[in-house]
Amino acid sequence: MANLVLASGSRHRAMVLENAGLTFAQIPSELDERAVEAPLAQANVLPEDRAEILAEAKAIDVAERHSGHLVIGCDQILSLDEKVLHKVNTMEQAQARLLDLQGRTHMLHSGIVLVRDGETLWRHVAPCAMTMRVMDPGFIGRHLADVGEAAFSSVGAYQIEGRGAQLFEKIEGDLFSIIGMPLLPLLDELRRLEVIDG
Repeated sequence: MANLVLASGSRHRAMVLENAGLTFAQIPSELDERAVEAPLAQANVLPEDRAEILAEAKAIDVAERHSGHLVIGCDQILSLDEKVLHKVNTMEQAQARLLDLQGRTHMLHSGIVLVRDGETLWRHVAPCAMTMRVMDPGFIGRHLADVGEAAFSSVGAYQIEGRGAQLFEKIEGDLFSIIGMPLLPLLDELRRLEVIDG
């Protein structure tokens, strides 16, 4: 297997790759995401395009320090009625986020790219439509008390692979992409590039 690098500190993304049998190094990008995203927001760049641009910027950042390696960059953008939302930092913000999302459909755009030596070899964005059920505010409070600070690790303040599944009425998209790692398209591209056995 070629030298693969995941340009992310996400344990969930790493676990998806590990479970698929890939061997890779995990080296988080040092990119200031909000600084990169600020001009994109001012220019009203679509959420799906932002996800791809940020994923590419992260991969390039890591690839610059690791020549010859194939770097996987990922990013995920949540949009609600075309408004882009970012991670929450407090329980009050997490509660407000879930109250805002309940009974509505939001979009998760999971961008993924492959970069080697400054050249972007492949780009992909997986859109996922997420419909949250209507919930009692007391349930939301109890849910957040159960999950604790894990709510701060995702932009939606939920982890669909865990207790967050209880918040949803319907999802359209694959679980890998919702977690932030569009695995099946990635594996297909790695086979096409003859990086993994196919």
